[in-house]
Amino acid sequence: MGLRGTKVPHKKNTAALASEALPTPPVVTIPMSMHIGKPAKPVVKRGDEVKVGQLIGAPDGFFSMKIHSSVSGKVKAIDELTMMNGMKVQTVVIESDGLQEKSDEVKPPVVSDFDSFVEAVKNSGVVGLGGAGFPSFIKLGVKELTRIDAVVINAAECEPYITSDTRTIIEKSEYLAKGIEAVRKFMGVQRFVLGIEDNKTEAIEKLRADFASTDGVEIRVLPSMYPQGGEKVLVYHTLGRMIPRGELPIDVGVIVINVTTLAFIGEYLETGMPLTEKCVTVDGSAIETPKNLNVPIGTPIQNLLDFCKTKAEPAKILYGGPMMGLAVPSADNPVLKQTNAIVAMDEKEAKPPKTTPCINCGRCLNHCPLKLDPRAIARAYKLGEAADLDRLCVDICMECGCCSYVCPAKRPLVQTNKLAKAMLRKYLREKEDKK
Repeated sequence: MGLRGTKVPHKKNTAALASEALPTPPVVTIPMSMHIGKPAKPVVKRGDEVKVGQLIGAPDGFFSMKIHSSVSGKVKAIDELTMMNGMKVQTVVIESDGLQEKSDEVKPPVVSDFDSFVEAVKNSGVVGLGGAGFPSFIKLGVKELTRIDAVVINAAECEPYITSDTRTIIEKSEYLAKGIEAVRKFMGVQRFVLGIEDNKTEAIEKLRADFASTDGVEIRVLPSMYPQGGEKVLVYHTLGRMIPRGELPIDVGVIVINVTTLAFIGEYLETGMPLTEKCVTVDGSAIETPKNLNVPIGTPIQNLLDFCKTKAEPAKILYGGPMMGLAVPSADNPVLKQTNAIVAMDEKEAKPPKTTPCINCGRCLNHCPLKLDPRAIARAYKLGEAADLDRLCVDICMECGCCSYVCPAKRPLVQTNKLAKAMLRKYLREKEDKK
């Protein structure tokens, strides 16, 4: 018996569509924050000439990341942008010359041991490309390597519409193999379990063919169930290990890494080109011709919409899928490192459903993958009972949205959980300050 979840429409309209190169945009806007942690600091100024792969943002502290130019051209401005979370961040705006000349800084890294491997991953600028944006060099920079006995490669891609990871498997499996071998060689991990949902037939066949004779690589085909790609869910369903509250995969001997992230690491070790481009699925009810596009980071979303054409005015645009995606303030916002999809919804799909009172049916509880009780959390939040929120373990909510999706009353349960988590964090801080 596995962890709970729910069935969602697959809508994998682009799964069989090879990725296409988007024409180089006239202008890119590259934020200095495309990762969890402190924003990078611009190291270029207005008027500077830059090339593809050149460093334009330097890390500002340990929990920060390098940012590189995705086009060749001239720095037009150092500006500011409002991100999807409401925060304002610095950006480097570059006017492309259309030549896409490669920087002299782009050279394959010299990797000979664990430390130089982690340094290479850091220099590549790669973050979790499944959407999380966690700096990959921190995840792989394990101080005690003997704690790790398995790497779980996340290829579940369980959200509707998104197929960019699927295309990575089909189009770049040789780099995935190089990424696996690098982790094996420099981290000493011998077991790799690749978790993929059973609705990705072509990708499964590709993986089985490519890794049939590779020792230590297991292809684990899992039922199509949302949120199969959730870290705790995936570790349980691939290895049978439960990650306790307050602990991380490493505490049960596991590193979880997205399949596109690992393939990119393999590619970077060979080419030396840092993270400057993303494969992005463009789909949704407002899109006329859904596609998978290879896009320079910083490209305005509007360019992707124009290339795929819209059949209706988008009423809502999401970074990511409809279950966990974040609404974009404007189509002028750019593609980020962690952007795996742009979903554009028409007015009908974007319209919030009418909410009615809770009927205590228990569906939200029955479908929560972590067995939380969204009804009780909502009551405690409404009453301001932060201690009850602690007891109800709202802090482990992964915000997958299963509760809201299955609720017949269409209550905004996942949104309430987010607010409840913020209330609990404040309560715990204040409690700690009083000690």
